[in-house]
Amino acid sequence: MTVSIGSVAPEVELPGDSGQLYKLSDYQGKKIILYFYPKDNTSGCTKEACDFRDHLKAFSGMNMAILAISRDSIKSHENFKAKYDLNFPLLSDIDGRVCSAYGTWVEKSMYGKKYFGIERSTFLIDESGIIRHIWRKVKVEGHAQEILKIVQEM
Repeated sequence: MTVSIGSVAPEVELPGDSGQLYKLSDYQGKKIILYFYPKDNTSGCTKEACDFRDHLKAFSGMNMAILAISRDSIKSHENFKAKYDLNFPLLSDIDGRVCSAYGTWVEKSMYGKKYFGIERSTFLIDESGIIRHIWRKVKVEGHAQEILKIVQEM
């Protein structure tokens, strides 16, 4: 299954940093920023999370929720969230099934070595569960602001 703009967002049902189970369907009636990131406590992922943290009030004011997903453990998420005072759920996709459903588990290459990992990606899902925008291979700088601008124009 390939997700695309205009398609129904695949269901997400994952444990979060609090141990709570989060389901995408629980957010029906809200817009959702669903973003996938490679690893807790790395420079790019920390910058991205802090940018979303700093813009949460603006997003919340537009009836939006932010959910972040990586393959890190719940314990890792709890530490990451506490260290940077993150104010939105970090979901743990240990087995990678949600990453696969959204096409974010991809082959990568670093210094000529191939490996699999999460491609930094963001999905904007509307109140009815339809994917309205997709960002792949996200560049962190200015990403949260770009999403905010698009949502304001919707």
